[in-house]
Amino acid sequence: MTQELHIVGGGMAGSEAAWQAAHMGVNVVIHEMRPKVETFAHQTGNLAEMVCSNSFRSDDDEQNAVGLLHWEMRAANGLIMTTAGEHRLPAGGALAVDRDPFAETVTAKLKALPNVRISYEEVTDLPADGQWIFATGPLTSPALGEAIQRETSAERLAFFDAIAPIVYADSIDMSQAWMQSRYDKGETEEERTAYLNCPMTKDQYEAFIDALLAADKTEFHEGETAGYFDGCLPIEVMAERGRETLRHGPMKPVGLTNPHKPDEKAWAVVQLRRDNALGTLFNIVGFQTKMKYGAQTDVFRMIPGLENASFARLGGIHRNTFLNSPTLLDHEMRLKSKPNIRFAGQVTGVEGYVESAAMGLLAGRFAAAEILGKDLPHVPQDSAMGALIHHITGGAEAKTFQPMNVNFGLFRPVEGLKGGRRGRKDRYKAYTDRAKVAWQDWLQNF
Repeated sequence: MTQELHIVGGGMAGSEAAWQAAHMGVNVVIHEMRPKVETFAHQTGNLAEMVCSNSFRSDDDEQNAVGLLHWEMRAANGLIMTTAGEHRLPAGGALAVDRDPFAETVTAKLKALPNVRISYEEVTDLPADGQWIFATGPLTSPALGEAIQRETSAERLAFFDAIAPIVYADSIDMSQAWMQSRYDKGETEEERTAYLNCPMTKDQYEAFIDALLAADKTEFHEGETAGYFDGCLPIEVMAERGRETLRHGPMKPVGLTNPHKPDEKAWAVVQLRRDNALGTLFNIVGFQTKMKYGAQTDVFRMIPGLENASFARLGGIHRNTFLNSPTLLDHEMRLKSKPNIRFAGQVTGVEGYVESAAMGLLAGRFAAAEILGKDLPHVPQDSAMGALIHHITGGAEAKTFQPMNVNFGLFRPVEGLKGGRRGRKDRYKAYTDRAKVAWQDWLQNF
């Protein structure tokens, strides 16, 4: 076996694809244009750099679909999940990591493999031969994006992804804020106090909404449209949908008791999550924004406890490019018009770090198997991996295809279980039990 696997993009998907293929015995070349060619959102040249949140979301593998995906990736010796566990931060029931050491460790692990090398050059076209995986994520370069558009004969689909701001911990007024996870969730005291909470009265909330709506926003370039993904809406867009939207979304006051005023129920609560192991940085949960920088500082300092906040990073907005995968990709994520090329990660129309890495895991294994002359069965649809890849490669309606997080709505029903909210706990446990068996059976093919 002399054929190399080329992987374009060293984010979550590309890093996971390289790890999986290399451990199957294939020689891998990772093509990563950073730091030689920079992007708006990245700050380093490390692989698997986290540019938005530092959270991989829920780690509950019995009642949550993304937690199940964590479990499946760990069962498959996943690089991203293993490394996340090594740099875990307290975050209640979520899996949050210290972002810089996490990316540094992923980079070091891949560089240590004898059959992996990294080329820091930009790839601007789709090669006619060789085995390739394109995992260029939401910030696909303009030149490569144009090459993809030429090949697919389709308009690129795009939405705008927003970045939440990060605050220095020592600038937060703890005489107003307090530490508590919603409903005190977590097995340890550290987990039960993983979030920092800033309460608002009704008058403060109403003034905050007024300021959000009036703030200067980032303007779009000519010809661009704001087709936001609902799981990552800027807060001002949510506010435009109704004055109560934020109070029933990221600012909901439920499951929290203010120790400074235990008898007073907050009208709304802004939560911040620790962003590094030292506890010196906190990101504002759910506060992705397209406000201009000056407006951000003015508006966010209206939050009780953040009046004197100092920001390590303000929010931002960037274009996110993805394929109409149901029409363009086969069941192994190969481009139908050029089957030597696979796509993986967010560019395929999955949303989130975990989903992107999961699709990288599958693409890496499929490409390596093809190089090694092995035939692999379809990924079982009853697994979280299978539910997600089935959705993007044919299960979704092509005409209305939009990026998708993994969720139990993608899973086939389990016979004999009742629907509705009351039956949800038993139904979710049945989904996860079935998925784990299906996934472990599929892994036996390697």
